[in-house]
Amino acid sequence: MILAAAWRRSALGAAALGFACAGVMMMATPAFADFRVCNATQGLVGVSIGYRAATGWVTEGWWHIEGSTCKTLIEGALSSRYYYLYAEDAERGGRWDGPINMCVAEREFKIAGAGDCFARGFQRAGFQEYDTQEQASWMVQLTDEPAAGASALPGTGAQ
Repeated sequence: MILAAAWRRSALGAAALGFACAGVMMMATPAFADFRVCNATQGLVGVSIGYRAATGWVTEGWWHIEGSTCKTLIEGALSSRYYYLYAEDAERGGRWDGPINMCVAEREFKIAGAGDCFARGFQRAGFQEYDTQEQASWMVQLTDEPAAGASALPGTGAQ
C-alpha cells in the first residue's frame, strides 16, 4: 500500500511503471509466423497443402474455409522454402491447382509421400507451388480469378 501511494505521487514513477508494463507485454506476445490461406470468394473452399518435411513429402487436408475468411494451415515459423496448395470451391466446383502432382483423399488426411497415389488408394491432384523465399510466414489469397496455372471458377469469366 505504501509503495503504491509513492508511485502515484511521482510522475516519473508513473512513467516508469508504464514503460515497465509495456516491456512485459511486448515480451509476452509471441512472434507471428505461419502459413495462412484467405478465401476472398463468397463460397466455401476446401484446401490442402503439400510440403517437404524431414521424413519426405507430406500432403495434408482438408481445411474448410468459409467465404471472406482466413485459416492458418501451418502454425509457427515456416521450415521449408516451397509449399504447394490445391483448393476446390465446394459450391461452384472450380479449383485452384497447378502442375505439381501430389496425393489427396476424400476426407481429412495426412499422407506421407507424393508418388503412386492411385496404387496407395489415394487420388492425385495438381498443386500450385509457392516460393516463400524462406520467409517465416506466408499468406495465399484465393480469389474468383485464380493465379496462373489455376482453373477458372464457373461464371467468373476467367480464362
